[in-house]
Amino acid sequence: MAFHATQRLHLGAEAEVWKGTWFGNDAVRKQRRPRAWRHPNLDHRLGVRRMVSEARLLVKIRRCGLSVPAVWDLDYEGGQLIIEYLPGRPLIEVLNDEHTTYENVEQILQRVGASVRRLHREAVTHGDLSTNNILIDGDQVHLIDFGLASIEYDVERFGIDLHVLDEILGASHPQWEGAIDHVIEGYLNAEIAMGEAPLLQGGPVPSAKEVHTRLEDVRTRVRYHG
Repeated sequence: MAFHATQRLHLGAEAEVWKGTWFGNDAVRKQRRPRAWRHPNLDHRLGVRRMVSEARLLVKIRRCGLSVPAVWDLDYEGGQLIIEYLPGRPLIEVLNDEHTTYENVEQILQRVGASVRRLHREAVTHGDLSTNNILIDGDQVHLIDFGLASIEYDVERFGIDLHVLDEILGASHPQWEGAIDHVIEGYLNAEIAMGEAPLLQGGPVPSAKEVHTRLEDVRTRVRYHG
């Protein structure tokens, strides 16, 4: 792989993520990290399976017009995935910027909600919708880090996807009260603009209203058990 690393972006349990260049283009390398407590053969199979799944999902949703990184190279044996580096600021930085106004936040979160709904309409859940994995680039929203993404048709999984973002907005950005409401507004309005979700090969995708209802159910359950 002709990747030249310049900056480590993240060191996680599953992968080490570096920014750099790939044949002169700004790129990101995800390097799978071995898990010592697993048998080496099992660890390798699981790591390869997850990396291939991530690459396939990125290709699938990018073809549908969503703003996600392009896949440029995949090394099964080396456990490396090379993807496009997308510009923009992580949503966490935007929300914590003292110069960000409430009007800005409202508009940004509505666009975030619309992007998440477009993703869900393709029967894909992100799996880790944190404010670190959403980039704001002017009026454009980029979704990144699909290591935990999966194909789903169960409304519960979509509700949980939104609940992850809800919890993070409430815990890490309490200064923006009601932030999730703006996300939901964008989520619901996206469906109005695009019409009913298409019937896919695996069956119907839950509607935006169904997912919103399930989100409220999940929130109630969490409050009750908490």
